[in-house]
Amino acid sequence: MGEAIIAGVGMTTFGKHSDSKVRALAKEAAQAAIKDAGVEDSQIQALFFGNAAAGMLVGQEMIRGQVFLQDLGFKNIPVYNLENACASASTALHLACMSVAAGQYDLVIAVGAEKLTHEDKSMSFRAIGSAVDMEWAKEMMKMMGMDKPEKKEEKSSSGEKKEGHSRFMDIYAIAAQAYMHASGATARDFAMVAEKNRFHASLNPYAQFRDIVTVDDVLESRLISKPLTLLMCSPIGDGAASAVVCSPEKARQLGINKQVFVAGSELRSGMGWDGSGDDTVEQASQAAYEKAGIGPSDLNIVELHDAAAPAELIVYEELGLCEKGGGPELIRSGATRLGGRVPVNTSGGLLSKGHPIGATGLAQIVELVWQLRGEAGERQVEGAKIALSENAGGFIGLGPAAGCIHILKV
Repeated sequence: MGEAIIAGVGMTTFGKHSDSKVRALAKEAAQAAIKDAGVEDSQIQALFFGNAAAGMLVGQEMIRGQVFLQDLGFKNIPVYNLENACASASTALHLACMSVAAGQYDLVIAVGAEKLTHEDKSMSFRAIGSAVDMEWAKEMMKMMGMDKPEKKEEKSSSGEKKEGHSRFMDIYAIAAQAYMHASGATARDFAMVAEKNRFHASLNPYAQFRDIVTVDDVLESRLISKPLTLLMCSPIGDGAASAVVCSPEKARQLGINKQVFVAGSELRSGMGWDGSGDDTVEQASQAAYEKAGIGPSDLNIVELHDAAAPAELIVYEELGLCEKGGGPELIRSGATRLGGRVPVNTSGGLLSKGHPIGATGLAQIVELVWQLRGEAGERQVEGAKIALSENAGGFIGLGPAAGCIHILKV
């Protein structure tokens, strides 16, 4: 097998793009990546397109990549449509890297795009909440006394509208409670994650939320599903991200100088979690470490899947950033904050950068490429040479249905 290089990246701002459709967001991100790589649309040999919710929200199924990116100057290239819940974009990148490393193509593009905002918010919650084993979820919610429909807009005591949430956060809440019991983590630890990532996002012009909050602000925000408060949960939003992938030989031929090597790319599917643990992310990360010839202590920066704040602490342990049960101490130590030993989610993470689910995995890659190239501005991690992204998708039981790891090097 050969190697794959990320030659260019691009993304839109994340947030509520009420006047933009998925195709406009996807085109903007793809054009930015192509320009960054210094290549032409007509040179791209294949497109790998990640999207999760367009079928439910706008009715576009089956040929999403062909539809959403038809305005670019691709020349009758193969289009691969990927849907893998919140890991759709990272799955697109994984297959793009595999195709280049195998010699099938030598210059391709991966694009992830999503528009989750909808005039009927219950539609957004329903789309997000569908990335679970529906029969299991109904039984679990019933057993936990949570057997209620997807929450729609509610009204506060003052009569103002407030957003509800999908059953996703109920499942995260159950997992958080189990983790608290196992590790001694507290709600304040989860709030520290949210506060850290909001601070990082304040330095990121592409982030959905850039205002700084305190730990107390997080704890005092509206309760969503105990112990999760509003600021511990990733928001609904829109956006797109993209990466151009090529072979080392093609990079030399085209004079591409800003090269980031894909040292490891692994995808695993979960088979469910019964409370005894799930090793989907752990297996994928161990395989990626082995392929890259490194260990967790070699990482300079990490972007991970913090769809809810407790997930960050859980993933610390799954990635080997600390020992089992050591997540709370790691966040308390400041090691994962900018300036710490291994900064995590310098982009702001899903909690603050935003989580348009079909774009998230590639947005993580965009952040890491910028960091490795020394282009991250105020949030730059000094001397960053090795980076890891972890992107999870959906639930099988209380564990991820998909777990995707990428290790990047310069």
